[in-house]
Amino acid sequence: MHIIKLFWSLRSLILKPFFGYYGLWGYIGKPCILLGMRNFYFGKKVRIYPGVRLESHDDGKLIIGDNVSIGQNFHCITGCKQELIIGKDTTISANVFISNINHSYYLIGKNILEQPLEYKKTIIGKNSFIGYGAVILPGTVLGNNCIVGANSVVRGEFPDNCVLAGIPAKIIKKYNKETNTWN
Repeated sequence: MHIIKLFWSLRSLILKPFFGYYGLWGYIGKPCILLGMRNFYFGKKVRIYPGVRLESHDDGKLIIGDNVSIGQNFHCITGCKQELIIGKDTTISANVFISNINHSYYLIGKNILEQPLEYKKTIIGKNSFIGYGAVILPGTVLGNNCIVGANSVVRGEFPDNCVLAGIPAKIIKKYNKETNTWN
């Protein structure tokens, strides 16, 4: 596996000039789809496994902090000069979808793909963990040190130090700093 990651690292160095910013010691697995790379800003040691699809439309920015690990088949869409931020030290499991774009559906009877898009800033806080198959919807703001359960659908604002799960995701635990326990 280490030799494969070495090839992924070399390939990411070749791609580096096409990014807005790309820190050292990271890699991007193959195959991958990267649309709008000039709007991608990756910190140091960003590790992305195969099957990724990253899209930037209308100058949307994808900002990934240092020391982030992203599992297979990750799909992320950003657009319209909005930012989608993934904080440093975050781990994202496989088959996760994150976006800051929604299709509107105000014109009943007209194809949804022909209707205007809506954009909302989306933020994943530092040192968070996103479980397998989770969906993070536009406008979501996760605090630092959050855990999102597998297959959860997340929309809304959530404070630091909490565990979310379900469809729709709700807080099921909060970390108590006074007792150093999850309640």
